[in-house]
Amino acid sequence: MACGIPPFSLCVTWRFGCRQNLQLLFFLFYLSHMVSGHIRYSVPEEMKKGSLIGNVAQDLGLDLKRLRSGRARIVTGESIQYTELKTDKGTLVVKERIDREQLCGDVTPCSFSFEVILENPMELHQITVEITDINDHSPTFKRDAIQFEISEIANTGARFSLASAEDPDVGVNGLKEYILTENDNFVLKQNSNADGKKYAEMVLQKPLDRETNPNLSLKLIAVDGGTPQRSGTVNIEITVLDVNDNAPVFNQSVYKATVMENAPRDTYVTTVNASDADFGSNSIVTYYFSDPNSGLGNLFIVDEKSGVILITGSIDYEKDKKYELRIDAKDQGGLTDSSKVIIEVTDVNDNAPTISVMSFTSPVSEDSPPGTTIGIINVKDLDSGDNGQVNCRIEQNAPFKIKSNLRNYYTLVTDTVLDRESVSEYNITVVATDAGMPPLSTTRTFNLKVSDVNDNAPVFSLSVYSAFIAENNSPGFSVLTLRAKDPDENQNA
Repeated sequence: MACGIPPFSLCVTWRFGCRQNLQLLFFLFYLSHMVSGHIRYSVPEEMKKGSLIGNVAQDLGLDLKRLRSGRARIVTGESIQYTELKTDKGTLVVKERIDREQLCGDVTPCSFSFEVILENPMELHQITVEITDINDHSPTFKRDAIQFEISEIANTGARFSLASAEDPDVGVNGLKEYILTENDNFVLKQNSNADGKKYAEMVLQKPLDRETNPNLSLKLIAVDGGTPQRSGTVNIEITVLDVNDNAPVFNQSVYKATVMENAPRDTYVTTVNASDADFGSNSIVTYYFSDPNSGLGNLFIVDEKSGVILITGSIDYEKDKKYELRIDAKDQGGLTDSSKVIIEVTDVNDNAPTISVMSFTSPVSEDSPPGTTIGIINVKDLDSGDNGQVNCRIEQNAPFKIKSNLRNYYTLVTDTVLDRESVSEYNITVVATDAGMPPLSTTRTFNLKVSDVNDNAPVFSLSVYSAFIAENNSPGFSVLTLRAKDPDENQNA
């Protein structure tokens, strides 16, 4: 999350192995202002390496000479750099294969951002590249077959949840609809969760007759909306059971619960409950996830007898803020009812701020004026709300201050005139603290050396020297020793 700073803020990051490459860029002792801009491009995924994304120089109103003289380059904190800036042409091209599904999953729109930095004078331009989807995946089911045991006296209108298909593509290329092969007994009903994910149910429209047809074989087909259209299929195997005339009924159609992120294993979430009007074994109800292969089975478990739902995995608010479970209740005769459990995740302050050094200049001349830039840092916090609001400060009392001019960025500058003869070296500790309860902090120490200028004249230890010499001494006889000191160093001394 962003630091608690104005919308436009500047910060700096430094990697000590790159001092020579970045030293000139951030040697901004007489910096008075900084230019910034923001452009956005849109390209499809899976473009070949070297494919053109856009003309950065033209879109930013820069000529090629400015790109070269300003040593224009891309700055990004990500481990993979998907784009490359061609300064000789002023163009932005694809450097690495971009897989939208790998980059963003089902999040849409999908984009990534980075900065283009120029020097002399310094310019910081943000570029956002939106990655559009292509239809490169087919809907798939995680199971080869769906098994049902259904009573022959199941009531018309009884619903049976079907396994969902997964399609990592989004938009029109994502999952569009389900199709059930033609049959005499069932029709297909399609629904959508609150997040837009589609799922299907079979609805019984004509009673089953075990004596006529004890087994049914159907196919569920999932199709997407891409061109050309892709599809996936799963078999539905139905075994018709005898004599069970009441299905379980949940006492709520939707259950709601709240859990804290990082809640420990076996933390209680909620309890679902369904009743069956039958007697004996036909009234015994068991609970299970409608789609055990959805991946939520790694995070939650439902007790098949009691309906108690517990946490079994790691709940991370930064990954998922809400979960939606579909629970089925089944009696001994195979009749089922479905209910939905919506679980809201509450954020806790479990992420400390991170400080990334974009640039740091050392040594700095002792005659540098106040306001000289010595470093730029980038500060982020993955938490949300107050837990993600970050404040930056310098820990010790030193002649430096920290300023923010662009979002997430801070500039470290001198606050007074430096004097190498008084202090030749500083350890500057920057502290980033979030607003959570309790707050979390991160520190980063910068070692700054002060270089000498010839600002001190030699000084004799005495203003007047007196000596006496006897006559008739030989030539070369020592008469007097004079001493002078200069607090400067090296050739300046």
